[in-house]
Amino acid sequence: MAFLWFVSCLALFSAAYGCGVPRIAPVVSGYARIVNGEAAVPGSWPWQVSLQDRTGWHYCGGSLINSGWVVTAAHCGVLSTDKVVLGEHDRGSSAEAIQSLAVSKVFTHPQWNSNTITNDISLVKLATPAVFGNTVSPVCLANIGEDYAGGRLCVTSGWGKTRYNAFTTPNILQQTALPLLTNTQCKSYWGNNITDVMICAGAAGASSCMGDSGGPLVCQDNGAWTLVGIVSWGSSTCSTSTPAVYARVTVLRSWVDQTLAAN
Repeated sequence: MAFLWFVSCLALFSAAYGCGVPRIAPVVSGYARIVNGEAAVPGSWPWQVSLQDRTGWHYCGGSLINSGWVVTAAHCGVLSTDKVVLGEHDRGSSAEAIQSLAVSKVFTHPQWNSNTITNDISLVKLATPAVFGNTVSPVCLANIGEDYAGGRLCVTSGWGKTRYNAFTTPNILQQTALPLLTNTQCKSYWGNNITDVMICAGAAGASSCMGDSGGPLVCQDNGAWTLVGIVSWGSSTCSTSTPAVYARVTVLRSWVDQTLAAN
């Protein structure tokens, strides 16, 4: 009986922390309108991770997709000596109940091309599982082939620079709502650099910037936040009138599923 009780409690615990539904509700102005972003509500993007090197320097973002795995950008170049920090909001605070987890293994897309920045995705296997709670829970993954229409408002978050020429990145997690573009619209800015494994957002007064790389672009589907893009590349000056480019999860999802299943 005790075993059955444990299994049922485990099922309830998993259901309680279903993907894409933060325990602490995000508040996005203008949805409403991290260049020209705003501070996030603490804990409201519970899948947001900070990738940090052995000195504690934040260099990229990422997204928790289940208790054992984080997705980020291939160009972040995650090392086995790096740390995956969960549950963080203010990187300048020592009072937060963060989880700092070691990296077990890094899987980078076999067709990752650093020249064209295509297939810009890596999966990070955690050495120990994340413990879900109010400020740590997973994001949903966009389904294979799902269509995310141009004009739709989605949200990106991160600790990236708030000005491209800033010397430091902000301590407080930033967020901004951005409209998606069709790839045809995006090519009017970036030409044939845009491929089917990319999705664009922005050019509307806000942008991702250096330090946001690998972090999430999420859209809300039926009440759950879904990972649609991974911060990849864009304007060298983080121009808010030029769209930023993200790895397109709907195309890369099959590789994610295969990698998780095999490892």
